[in-house]
Amino acid sequence: MSRRFQTIALTGKHRDPRVGDSMLILARHLAAKGTRVLLDPAVHPDFPAGDTEPLPEGEWSDVAELVVAIGGDGTMLYASRLVAGKDVPLLGINRGRLGFLADITPGEMLRRLDEVLGGDFEEEHRLMLEAVVANGEDTPRRALALNDVVLQKRDTGRMLDFENWIDGVYVNTHGGDGLVIATPTGSTAYALSGGGPIIHPSLEAITLVPICPHTLSDRPIVIRNDARIEVRVLERPDTRAEVSCDGQPLGELTAGQRLLVRAAEERVVLIHPRGYDYFRLLRSKLHWGRGSQSRYDGVGEG
Repeated sequence: MSRRFQTIALTGKHRDPRVGDSMLILARHLAAKGTRVLLDPAVHPDFPAGDTEPLPEGEWSDVAELVVAIGGDGTMLYASRLVAGKDVPLLGINRGRLGFLADITPGEMLRRLDEVLGGDFEEEHRLMLEAVVANGEDTPRRALALNDVVLQKRDTGRMLDFENWIDGVYVNTHGGDGLVIATPTGSTAYALSGGGPIIHPSLEAITLVPICPHTLSDRPIVIRNDARIEVRVLERPDTRAEVSCDGQPLGELTAGQRLLVRAAEERVVLIHPRGYDYFRLLRSKLHWGRGSQSRYDGVGEG
């Protein structure tokens, strides 16, 4: 049985006029249909009374049946942390640049949203990563990532030396600027700029992509999603390393500490309009086939 959404939460950087205008249009449209519209109290005062209801974002997962994120993929990543593992779907309206995650354009948002409300949509469960920094003494630091876990040098021009292990088996000792550990969702983000492969989001896989490796033979690898990854920074003068998850700092990683990464139990549920085509999305965002003649030009691009 298809989901029905009667309580919808809206999130986005509302101070951006493009985002704020879209949020206002959506709020009014949903309220006119009798839908309960939730906004964080920090946003609510800027919206007309009666159309929306204030509720802190931290409480949305207990009430909302759908979260609509208006903005770029950064907004989608932020929203994913609000709903991870809660079985609350996430729908993205693209007001950013690329929009690999937020795939509905402003011009079609009302029509597409009405289709979703009517039960005409596709649902997709995306893999997340769990990152833990542990030293055996303090309480481990833990965070989730929909895109990637990144180890990188901090406040220094010196390269990092680090080892990585998979399922307790030694893989390699690296020298370079760091390492991107990415989900299929994140394969089109930082990992792609580092020369990593594009992984279809339906695949249960994790990619490890060295950042500016010291040797050209240090190449990206793809492993199964149930593998356990361990990274250890080696002692070297004047080097510091830090870990981030979807761009959010998890903290410093020093020699003697371990970065442990594996597939998280939590997943993110994405909602797409009917007819969602991942390869069409890649063609659009990466400008594939531009300037060349193809018998598929214009086919399915509406």
